[in-house]
Amino acid sequence: MGSRLAGKVAIVTGAAMGMGAEAARRFAAQGARVVLADVDHAAAKELAGHLGDGAVAVAHDVSDEESWAGVVRTAQESCGGIDILVNNAGIWRTAPIVEQPVEEFDRIIAVNLRGVFLGMRAVAEPMRSRGGGSIINTSSTAGLVGLANMAAYGASKWGVRGITKVAAIELGPWGIRVNSIHPGGVATPMTAGLRFDDDRDHALPLRRHGTPSDIADLHVFLAGDESSWITGAEISIDGGLMAGPPSA
Repeated sequence: MGSRLAGKVAIVTGAAMGMGAEAARRFAAQGARVVLADVDHAAAKELAGHLGDGAVAVAHDVSDEESWAGVVRTAQESCGGIDILVNNAGIWRTAPIVEQPVEEFDRIIAVNLRGVFLGMRAVAEPMRSRGGGSIINTSSTAGLVGLANMAAYGASKWGVRGITKVAAIELGPWGIRVNSIHPGGVATPMTAGLRFDDDRDHALPLRRHGTPSDIADLHVFLAGDESSWITGAEISIDGGLMAGPPSA
């Protein structure tokens, strides 16, 4: 157990699995009270039960404005306020532009981008009332470069990158920091269709794929007071993928 986030209250979306679940675990271990928000309420509730009395689960669709109102209400009534928001929930589908259904494109944008917008808007005033806070928006390396067959996903993640900078400017005077993180290949249930093998890993400067624990280290840093002068940043956490092509 640590104390880097003692006294803080965090909302983590997509908290039932993968990077969101690990962020929730790490926040709780560092002394924060955590609201685990996920469409899979049963899984979020099970994890919250393991985290103790300082954790509560809530069913949540990030693309729905009324659902956000419920999450904020839960955080305020059960935990006393909101200091941290991790906009982590997302969906991932791939298809060539000429083959991707419009409905699928719209759904990806609704979850990955509109969900981030709604989340920041929902927590801004509660954070302001507590003197500030930290918002961590999950983008991707697909929000830094173009990747084939990822028009919808890439557009959503580039959008997250952009809206983060706007929010940092607008919310900074309220003491609210807003940063985007850009994970590369991280082994989670969402990326189960990707291959994480020796050939792929050896193309990275650090020679291994990422884990949710790697990302949680960054979550804790950005959520806490150690990063008090960092806002509007876009942070790659990708084993060196964005540094450039592998050496010969």
